Amino acid sequence: MDEHGTTYPGGGTTPADGTASAIRRTVVRRVLPAVAAAGIGVAGIAGTAHGSETAAPGRVAAAASFPTWGARWIVHATADTVSPAVGMINKTAAGQDRITADYQVDTGHRVCEGGACSTYMAHLTGPVGGFLSVVAVAVPQDRLPGIPVHGAPPPHPGRSRQEMLARAATWLTADNGAQVPYSQAEFWKDGYRQDCSGYVSMALGLPAPGTNTVGLATDRGLTRPIPLGELKAGDLLVDAIGDHNNRHVVIFEKWNNAAHSSYTAFEQRGGHGTDHRSLTYGLPGGDARFKPYRPVEFGD
Repeated sequence: MDEHGTTYPGGGTTPADGTASAIRRTVVRRVLPAVAAAGIGVAGIAGTAHGSETAAPGRVAAAASFPTWGARWIVHATADTVSPAVGMINKTAAGQDRITADYQVDTGHRVCEGGACSTYMAHLTGPVGGFLSVVAVAVPQDRLPGIPVHGAPPPHPGRSRQEMLARAATWLTADNGAQVPYSQAEFWKDGYRQDCSGYVSMALGLPAPGTNTVGLATDRGLTRPIPLGELKAGDLLVDAIGDHNNRHVVIFEKWNNAAHSSYTAFEQRGGHGTDHRSLTYGLPGGDARFKPYRPVEFGD
C-alpha cells in the first residue's frame, strides 16, 4: 500500500544515485572552496560577492551560471516549494548539467538533501524558467554566491486545513477527469510520488516528491500524535508498521456521525488511486495499527 520508504526532499536525487550524490553533495557544501567547487561563470552580477545584498529597485542582474547535481529537481512556478511544477532539472539530461540564475529569494522554508540545507530558491533563466531550490546547485553554501536576494518569504498555503483538503481533492479528477493512478514508482505531473505518502505530502505542501509514511508519523517537525477524539479536518491516520507493502496513511476530513463510528477521508490506495470515502481505520473495531497525528503547520 505504501512507498519504497526513501525520501528525496525538494525534488532531490533518484534512488539510483541517492547515496553517492548525498556524500558528494555534503563534501561539496562543507569542504571545497566556493569558486573551485562551483566552477562559476559570472558576468555582470549585481550585489556583493556573497549575494548578501538585496538588489536595488529596478536594477537587473545578468545571469550567472552554476553546476547542478543529481536528478529529479523540481522547478516551480513561484519561489515556493508548494507552487506548481513547471519543469525538471536532471544533471544527466542534455543541457541540464548547469543552470543560469539572475536572483534568489529567501523563502523561509528549509529544504535539505544529502546533509545540505537551504531556504533559498533561485530564479532560473535557463535551461528552463522558474524557481529552483539552491540545494540542487553544486555550491558549498546555502545560497548562490554573487546573486542578489530579492523579496520576502512567500505565504505558505499548506498552513490552512481547508487549503490542504482542496489540494487533496485535486487528484480525484487530475487524470483527465479521473483519479490519479496509484504507483509506488511513478511520479505525477506535479512531481509527487503516486503512493499514499506522496499524495499526503502533496496535500500538505511538502517538497516534492514527498516524504514517506514513517516520516509522516515520526518526524516531529511534520506531525505530532493526538488523541483519536481530537481529530479535525486535515489530520492524518497513519499505519507506520511493517514494510512498504502494508504501511498506509489517509487524510481525515470529517466524522460521519455523532457516535464517531466512521469518518470520511481522502486516500491514495493500491488498485484504485485517489479516493474520497468512508473509513474506520484506527477506530474501535477497525484496524488498530492506524494512529492519529496532527500536522504541526496547523499551529494547534
